[in-house]
Amino acid sequence: MREKTKKILPFSLTAFIILADQISKMWIARNYPIASFISDVFNNDLLWIIHVRNKAVAFSLGDNLPMSIRPALFIVLPVIVLSAVIVYYFRSKDFTLLQRWAVAGILGGGIGNLIDRIARPDGVVDFISVKFFGIFGLDRWPTFNIADSSVVVCCIILLLSIVFGKGEKI
Repeated sequence: MREKTKKILPFSLTAFIILADQISKMWIARNYPIASFISDVFNNDLLWIIHVRNKAVAFSLGDNLPMSIRPALFIVLPVIVLSAVIVYYFRSKDFTLLQRWAVAGILGGGIGNLIDRIARPDGVVDFISVKFFGIFGLDRWPTFNIADSSVVVCCIILLLSIVFGKGEKI
């Protein structure tokens, strides 16, 4: 496989994540009012589908910030960071193929939530709630979405591949 193809192909994951994220959020937002409990998926309290909105960032960080600075922190700064990651991604030969796929997944999640911050005045649509069994004092993990999942999973993959991975850099 050519080097250029190896760099571009992972962006199919980026596109897939953005598409899955936005379709799922659109479906939740159109069919269920905010703060509505939709389903106890397995009827055992482990996984809930519940429509909530987050006007801040991960774990509602920044929820108390003044509205005047939120656009700069929650839209402009992420655009700058995502742009820098994309530029580094294409200019660098420091990534293995697995790491390129992980970065593409992180970008997909970041862009998915950025779209919500720009297009949804009520905030980012979150709808997945998982029982957390009292770990860290939490009965349930903060509600999240597909984009959030992608960022977390792909960050873990990237970190593990940096620490333990061997592979040809492309």
